[in-house]
Amino acid sequence: MEQNENLNDKKGEEAGEEKVEAQDVNTEAAPEAATKKDEVDYKAKYFYIAAEMDNYRKRMERERENLVKFGNERVLSDLIEVMDNFERTIQMLKFDEDEKMKNILTGLEMVSKQFLDTLTKHGLTPVEAIGKDFDPNFHEAMAQEYVEGKKPNEVIKEYQKGYTLNGRLIRASKVVVASDKQ
Repeated sequence: MEQNENLNDKKGEEAGEEKVEAQDVNTEAAPEAATKKDEVDYKAKYFYIAAEMDNYRKRMERERENLVKFGNERVLSDLIEVMDNFERTIQMLKFDEDEKMKNILTGLEMVSKQFLDTLTKHGLTPVEAIGKDFDPNFHEAMAQEYVEGKKPNEVIKEYQKGYTLNGRLIRASKVVVASDKQ
């Protein structure tokens, strides 16, 4: 009987040891789980920061491209005024009958064309207006006028030429639009 009691005690002790070992495993597993959770959190933070850096890099690249495309906008806007004066001068000289003035007119037309070609090379293009339908995105209506044979809202005259820079409107064309009423 004593042997049975000793065996039972040993079994109890072994069972108790197993319980203690199981508790030790659980206390060791808890820090491992916490470490795994921290690792997952750090990975998530890393991926978030990496995505933010990628977005920042893309945004800076877009801003740099826009600066290159539109950085000269103010200078070109000022040069448009010079181009307007060339065109006004040419229009006034076309009616002069003097031979010297006709030679000057030819020279001015050549310079004007070269000037416009240079501006076009830098992304500035004139807005087409006459004969086109009125588009408030590119035209500014100064007046309406009835003209027989013209459809309503067709641009019939252009007071001032409009320009775009790489697709962005710099100055709207000032135009007269055909009306359907007399």
